Amino acid sequence: MKINELVNEIYMTNEEKQLLEMFDKPMPLGSFPEREQIIINNLIRKSIISKVQHNGMIMVIRNDN
Repeated sequence: MKINELVNEIYMTNEEKQLLEMFDKPMPLGSFPEREQIIINNLIRKSIISKVQHNGMIMVIRNDN
């Protein structure tokens, strides 16, 4: 069971919300600047987005609610 299934609302910073709006399709993690990668890792810890490996590349994709 994921944490977002237990909690109705997960706190997100303005930076996280702004970055989350960009995820309409899987995107390579390496294509983001270092600061955005840190924010993405925070979103991964919160189970808002997922990190998957596809064709040898690490991709990030938004979890559907």
